[in-house]
Amino acid sequence: MSSGNVTDTHTDPYAASDPYAATSRETTEGTVYTVTGGDWDEMVDQTAGDERIVINMGPQHPSTHGVLRLVLELSGETVTDARLVIGYLHTGIEKNCEYRTWTQGVTFVTRMDYLAPLFNETAYCLSTERLLGIEVPERAATIRVLLMEINRIASHLVALATGGMELGALTGMTNGFREREEALHLLEFLTGLRMNHAFIRPGGVVQDLPEGYEDRIRSFVAVMRERLPGFHKLLTGNRIWRQRLEGVGYLPLDGCLALGVTGPILRSAGLAWDLRQVDPYLGYEHYDFEVPTDTAADSFARYLLRVEEMSESLKIIEQALGRLEPGPVMVEDAKIAWPARLSIGADGMGNSLEHVRRIMGQSMESLIHHFKLVTEGFKVPPGQAYVPIESPRGELGAHLVSDGGTRPLRVHFRDPSFVNLQAAPAMAEGGMVSDVIAALASLDPVMGGCDR
Repeated sequence: MSSGNVTDTHTDPYAASDPYAATSRETTEGTVYTVTGGDWDEMVDQTAGDERIVINMGPQHPSTHGVLRLVLELSGETVTDARLVIGYLHTGIEKNCEYRTWTQGVTFVTRMDYLAPLFNETAYCLSTERLLGIEVPERAATIRVLLMEINRIASHLVALATGGMELGALTGMTNGFREREEALHLLEFLTGLRMNHAFIRPGGVVQDLPEGYEDRIRSFVAVMRERLPGFHKLLTGNRIWRQRLEGVGYLPLDGCLALGVTGPILRSAGLAWDLRQVDPYLGYEHYDFEVPTDTAADSFARYLLRVEEMSESLKIIEQALGRLEPGPVMVEDAKIAWPARLSIGADGMGNSLEHVRRIMGQSMESLIHHFKLVTEGFKVPPGQAYVPIESPRGELGAHLVSDGGTRPLRVHFRDPSFVNLQAAPAMAEGGMVSDVIAALASLDPVMGGCDR
């Protein structure tokens, strides 16, 4: 064995048994631990002989808001050091998209942040459409806004419900999931699926809204207007809830900006930064709504903002209904519009006999074109595009690179859960172990989006 492969087992005793184990490294900021198992013994040795202890919290812990692992160094009940270990829900979605057509990519990205699937689809499609140089029809843009705001309410309700469960407010959990069911039932009626819809496609949306959509949506708005104040009655004035959240997970504005934090966490520190108003897309500049802010910069402020944002989303939903004009929901360009305009058979499935007869018997060119569009996909001009949108957790951006082919050369998402998790140690260190749970819940990370 050459000298270059020899590991100094005196500095890393674990390496003697596992030469491939990840080790710590020294930096100008001190020792950086990888905490993948390779340097666990070394890390524990650092705390030997004093009152500090190192504990694992997660990734199976019910209160780490998903498969997130925290390595906490404690002095008594006080957290002196917090490290986050991610990657337990890595699915390779971005790399998979590079081996699929531009349209097929939608079914992958919708599964990243699984609590906000319609936002993933919209960011991806807006970026694809920018590369194509196309604008979606007005009705398609309004349907996208409508669906995203229903999805925003559903996502915030999960944030409240899981946060309540993790802190012991079980009625908050049951109420949150009960209201979310209303949103999921509505999304199932409108798109056909409760989650992972793949309803938003490059060029527009898959199909028009079903018959009776307006009555169903207005009924949903009425129910939510009636039930949202219940959270204030149950939680906002609750003494235990306030004691668990007020002053906990504090992160001021300069800290948010330094760490790239966006969404309700940034707005809880006083900056009214919402991409729907700052950098409008899909006609958001024509909607009248407020961007709630606070200056407390703590977990309680973030809870309040999410409740307020749901009320603002209801306003946008009502305005979107008023803006829905008859028209196409997919671009006219037949080389992009997929699926093509298909007629549905009498059984509600497949194509009608009339459509099959026309495709098979009268227009061989249409059949060939449709076959190639489905199997190969459309070509996208070379270039790169980055389009950010305001997801329930902050700035969600899709960076797509095309080499002129029918598949993306590179797909990368700026997921807010990934970026916002950087703030967790700053929020947790110096607080109690119980406060780590509250701080983490106020971040509302979704590990599917973080790990991708």
